[in-house]
Amino acid sequence: MTTNQDMSHFALMHHRNDEEEEEGDDTGLGSNTQYQQQLTEAMMPKQATNGAKILSFKNVCSVQSQPSNLNVLYSTGKVLSTKSASARYIPPRPENVLDAPVVLDDYYLHTLDWSSNNIIAAALGSDVYLWNATTATITLLMTAAEGDYISCVSWITDGSVLAVGLSDGAVQLWDVNLTKLVRTMTGHSARVGCLDWNSHILSSGSRSGAIHHHDVRVASHHVGTLDHHTQEVCGLRWSPDGAFLASGANDNTVHIWDTSLGLEVAPLHTFTEHQAAVKAVSWCPWQTRLLATGGGTSDRHIRFWNTNSGTCIKAVDTKSQVCSVLWSKEHRELVSGHGYSMNQLSLWKYPTMNKITDLVGHSGRILNLCMSPDGQIVASIAADETIRLWKCFAQDKKKKPSKPATTTGSTSGLSMCIR
Repeated sequence: MTTNQDMSHFALMHHRNDEEEEEGDDTGLGSNTQYQQQLTEAMMPKQATNGAKILSFKNVCSVQSQPSNLNVLYSTGKVLSTKSASARYIPPRPENVLDAPVVLDDYYLHTLDWSSNNIIAAALGSDVYLWNATTATITLLMTAAEGDYISCVSWITDGSVLAVGLSDGAVQLWDVNLTKLVRTMTGHSARVGCLDWNSHILSSGSRSGAIHHHDVRVASHHVGTLDHHTQEVCGLRWSPDGAFLASGANDNTVHIWDTSLGLEVAPLHTFTEHQAAVKAVSWCPWQTRLLATGGGTSDRHIRFWNTNSGTCIKAVDTKSQVCSVLWSKEHRELVSGHGYSMNQLSLWKYPTMNKITDLVGHSGRILNLCMSPDGQIVASIAADETIRLWKCFAQDKKKKPSKPATTTGSTSGLSMCIR
């Protein structure tokens, strides 16, 4: 292989021959001073004035349509720019740790949600607590009747109302600004394990396998029933545009419902590839018909579905129970929460599904994940009775943030009891 000095000498001789043709110089290499100057220019790109740089840390190809001379022989510009763009620092430790005593270690429940007003709702046994992530203040919102427990919580889009599912099958609506119960909606024959909003329609999934639609604007709230799951519904998510509902259950199936056909219809698609309960259900925010689902201990897979065609695009074995999946709004990435055996959060690059990192710290299985309104922080609640806040998706500083960055008051690095 030609050495740097040989190539430099070649470049210098080429330059000399060009000058001879133009000026008729027959003096060899000229004076020693001229030789040294030209050698320096060929070997040291920072001092070169003619642009012919052998070692270049700029993307020369991006400004030249055709490589010329030896400009791009050792150009490392492309490699460096790719590495720089992907080298986002992800803190390995949580930003905050909150105590969450009496949280129920039940895979099927959804006991954590984060509002658009930056308030985390946590269901701890029979109580619901609110933690304001901006001011770090704590409020006891409600306590269930004796013998009952809270099975799920879900914020309405504007963050003013919290829906609370109960073990007796009822769904309550709470005005959080007034700390007041607005209404109680009944109809389920068993506990309500999952809830999700679509504007004024609140959908609830029950242990009976039924999904009820509630129109919260009217007195006769029960406006539809979907009754195709044979076991407990434990995953429920409306698509970002509100056109489709995805549901997962303990019968190992995923149903896709097209609400343009009505609120009491047969599933548009039924997916049966999972080999365990499907609790993790998440729509991609930047590709509207892409759905991710995650299976329990006997399955351990995250699967991706094209809900237009009803086909599985990709399946990845995560090697552990999948409890929750969230897509990033800022990056082409997603985060998953896991149980046995590492009890970790895992960050993945989409669509390659190369693992970016694991975030460890929980000593019990992760039960739920939720995301801050600015999309940067992921909160995890686990069977070890803690809630941990992880900065997974820092915003691109080159982009103008759409929402103010989430703050956590003066509690950073401290353990807070929200009981």
